[in-house]
Amino acid sequence: MTLVAGIDAGTQSVKVVVYDPAARLVVASASAPLELISGDDGSREQHPSDWVAAVQACFGRFDAEVRGRIAALAVSGQQHGFVPLDADGQVLAPAKLWNDTSSAAECGQIMDAVGGAQRCIELAGNPILAGYTAPKLPWTRKHRPDVYARLATILLPHDYLNFVLTGRTFCEYGDASGTGWLDVRTRQWSKDLLRATDPQRDLSACLPPLAPPDALFDVAPAIAAQLGLPATAKVAVGGGDNMMAAIGTGCVAEGRLAMSLGTSGTLFAYSDTPVVDPQGAWAAFCSSTGGWLPLICTMNCTAATEQVARLFGFSTREGDAYIHATPPGADGLTLLPFLNGERTPDLPHGKGVLAGLDPHNMSPAHVYRAAMEGATYSLKYGYDAFVRAGLRFERIVLTGGGANSAAWRQMVADVFDLPVDVPRQAEGAAFGAALQALWSLRRAQGDATPLSQLVEHHIATDPALAAVPDPARATAYRAPYQRFLHHLDAVTPLYAG
Repeated sequence: MTLVAGIDAGTQSVKVVVYDPAARLVVASASAPLELISGDDGSREQHPSDWVAAVQACFGRFDAEVRGRIAALAVSGQQHGFVPLDADGQVLAPAKLWNDTSSAAECGQIMDAVGGAQRCIELAGNPILAGYTAPKLPWTRKHRPDVYARLATILLPHDYLNFVLTGRTFCEYGDASGTGWLDVRTRQWSKDLLRATDPQRDLSACLPPLAPPDALFDVAPAIAAQLGLPATAKVAVGGGDNMMAAIGTGCVAEGRLAMSLGTSGTLFAYSDTPVVDPQGAWAAFCSSTGGWLPLICTMNCTAATEQVARLFGFSTREGDAYIHATPPGADGLTLLPFLNGERTPDLPHGKGVLAGLDPHNMSPAHVYRAAMEGATYSLKYGYDAFVRAGLRFERIVLTGGGANSAAWRQMVADVFDLPVDVPRQAEGAAFGAALQALWSLRRAQGDATPLSQLVEHHIATDPALAAVPDPARATAYRAPYQRFLHHLDAVTPLYAG
């Protein structure tokens, strides 16, 4: 009768699922919205207290009997954020998020301090990109000096929720990879990069200890009472949302490719060994399962389609009709959807560009299609880098809010010319966190089943949501994709500085 829970603290909402592993059934789920604080300088922030309130609201919607049977839970959190705590564990300022580009200039400053981007990749496996945690520290030192002076602990969003749940500070390798400070090959903090971030201070003293993938912690008594959990409940180490989505989509063995169509878009593939690109074409992250997770991230996915839908006064739930009313390529209309700057390609100062307007394609349907195509082409741009490196895939497992769109599922199948599967559990990150909690709990009880076997047992795809490439449409998308790349080449010099 044991249940496990997964918490996914995303950019737009917090979602919680409660899973019955014996029945292989999600028995309860809830979500609560979050507000985003946006600034003209590219800042994107949230109050960590809002995450806690959203978690409490979600658990408050579950029956007491369900909450009382939860034996373990884990947190999935948006990556790269920066939560500053003082010596008493109090939050000092709003959390700067993954899509915050206000510290883009600090990226170059850190890399220059160690000898450039190439040296940065040699030291840690990744360049320092806009949105990563590392540049948020010198930004805070400059713009919030009082906060920086009182800074005692650096936490990521998922670390902070773990701190609330357990009263302890710790980090794990997958999420730590997105700080820019972790050497992904050795799984150790890079002293050189920490020194380059702040040569006047030992930032390693502010970083929490790194916990192994199967670590379990006791839930704090006060929070257990607030959430209605048993006092004996355990908190697994959790991880970044992409790492948990990898578990929730079965991307825990080599040869599998997962794609998330969320506010940001991601592509990730499991590897037993580090997969580092010398040019930094992808993020060479650790997984939250003891392996590695090479990852492509775009900053504008459903963020772009939702913005266009709002502009023309309709909901994305109605969006498929607009896609069906227009042909592949949107009759020559191309949208570079870099509304929040962009990470892939690396254009933190990028802006959205709409090109090819004429009297025949100046319609809401065409612009909406161009937004969906642009978001998909951005992911294809990153996928091409995987392919050039010799990685090969047979299918795509799709998750995230965009996967609810039949038109988008078919577009992905056609643009990538690969079959698309969709897991029955739509909330891949929350479900992945629940499965990690289950695996960690069972290991603590003496069960040595590998995580890959446990995941294979609990994950199923929905045949009704599958999509296969249509040869005619796959061909029809090739020229528009090349047009996208040509426009990208043309505007890159405008936004590269």
